[in-house]
Amino acid sequence: MDEHKHGEMDVTGQEKTFEGFMKWTVWSVVVILLLIIWMAIFIT
Repeated sequence: MDEHKHGEMDVTGQEKTFEGFMKWTVWSVVVILLLIIWMAIFIT
């Protein structure tokens, strides 16, 4: 079995997945915050 060499693995697929996850997370937080602000203004 070959020795493991640090930094040689192709991680482009993982990087794209993580980028998509972060975009989705940021948009979700923005929508939730806007919803909370809207509720604070109009429901009280």
